Amino acid sequence: MAIYLDDKTVAGLLDMPSCISALEEMFREKAEGHASNEPRRRVPFQGRRFMMMFGAMDRKGYLAYKAYGAGKGQDVVLYKGGEGIVAFIRSGNLGQIRTGAASGVATKYMARPDASRLGCFGTGHQAETQIQAIAHVRKLTSIHVYGRDAQKRKAFAEKMTKMIGQEVRPVETPEEAVKGRDIIVTITNSATPLFDGKLVEPGTHINAAGGNTRTNREIDETTVTRCGMIATDDVQGARIECGDLCWPVDRGLIAWEKVYELAPIVAGMMQGRRSADEITLFESQGIALEDAAAGALIYERALEKKLGVPLPF
Repeated sequence: MAIYLDDKTVAGLLDMPSCISALEEMFREKAEGHASNEPRRRVPFQGRRFMMMFGAMDRKGYLAYKAYGAGKGQDVVLYKGGEGIVAFIRSGNLGQIRTGAASGVATKYMARPDASRLGCFGTGHQAETQIQAIAHVRKLTSIHVYGRDAQKRKAFAEKMTKMIGQEVRPVETPEEAVKGRDIIVTITNSATPLFDGKLVEPGTHINAAGGNTRTNREIDETTVTRCGMIATDDVQGARIECGDLCWPVDRGLIAWEKVYELAPIVAGMMQGRRSADEITLFESQGIALEDAAAGALIYERALEKKLGVPLPF
């Protein structure tokens, strides 16, 4: 029998370290040909966009689709081979945690081993899990956060300081979130680049996690062209919706052939970083396979703890 899991239940079942591990396993399966992903599909609906995305993990025996845009919230429907639908999961917390976990995985495999100074652009709830995930895979000694609203920036820094037990410092300019940073994360809805790419120092790793439409850009073409290694969670999807990359590709500044999947990097089939001075970039679009991996983990834990509301199908 299928079960329904609300956001509160999901929050109690999905922790960051386990989600990072689940995504690592999923990316290995993808690299080895045992998992597949279909990019986000957008359908006009009542003046908005209804969106669906699909992912399947053959070895694990799960597949899922995520749907949102027709009403409030987001939903993941999880299937299991031979059984059909096994879970209907409200995915606000799922999406927040798995988006942070994806950046955590990329940072683990692409940032310098000694990277310890983080700069974060964004002060919303998605920025919380970005910092949590990166702090899990690297020992951070300094965290700077920038957002355009000074009050929100200050409140966010105070909240995160308590949450992770380490000082998070609000900074007044974008430059302070870039210069002297080993890791940079952008998690905003900005339509224009957040900082001048000339400021990025050699050896920096960047997680660009906020934009998934061709019209939005968090980083400029200078940043992109300075990167020696560019990876994304799904190249097919990035070709459709990654404004950060579509912009310089359309202008002949980079080629899609130089954009790689994160999966083979995680699987050890290629290097995520080739030198200490190389600038590396992970473009996180947010893919259904990440929802499937996190959803499967949540479902299995719910069964163990006998949680969830039974559904009559």
